Amino acid sequence: MEDVLDLYAEPYNPRFPVICFDERPYQLIGETCTSLPAEPGQPARYDYEYRRNGTCNLFTYLQPLAAWRHVVVTERRTHLDFAHRMKELVEVHFPEADKIRLVVDNLNIHTPAAFYQAFEPAEARRLVCRLEFHYTPKHGSWLNMVEAEIAVLSRQCLDRRIAAIETLCREIAEWEQERNWRKATVNWQFKTSDARTKLKRLYPS
Repeated sequence: MEDVLDLYAEPYNPRFPVICFDERPYQLIGETCTSLPAEPGQPARYDYEYRRNGTCNLFTYLQPLAAWRHVVVTERRTHLDFAHRMKELVEVHFPEADKIRLVVDNLNIHTPAAFYQAFEPAEARRLVCRLEFHYTPKHGSWLNMVEAEIAVLSRQCLDRRIAAIETLCREIAEWEQERNWRKATVNWQFKTSDARTKLKRLYPS
């Protein structure tokens, strides 16, 4: 826990960017009949019946100190998907960084071993050496700032029925562009000193 909190307290350094990473599933929902559009004094109306169009996954990156986020929609959430998202992080988004300090929870796919399932050993080792893993404690994934960003995404963009993955990708891209343009970020206040007081029960006695 203190490892992550101390990391958050460090000043911005583009050579060693701090990236918070997580994912969430999303259910694609279609309509079974035509909805009624909004009118003056009357909100849009939808039938209670709906059609399940399958699920997808939203991989989300957040660089809090640079107020940058990026969301990738995939069909699945596997070790291979995670490894390819990390390759994208290293080669596309931060090719000039000396080392990317990655904050993740303890999900079983969030490990260097995933790289060796996706790539040849030399390539896997090259990518792993560009990353520095920082894990939130068990049952403490709320310490990952990207969870707050995913909550904003859910509230502002996903709180309605979206039937197709193409529509979902377009809606998220527009949301992401606007958030990045406004330089919106997480106002993180919880520090190591707070943890030692408020979460004292979690420390060895």
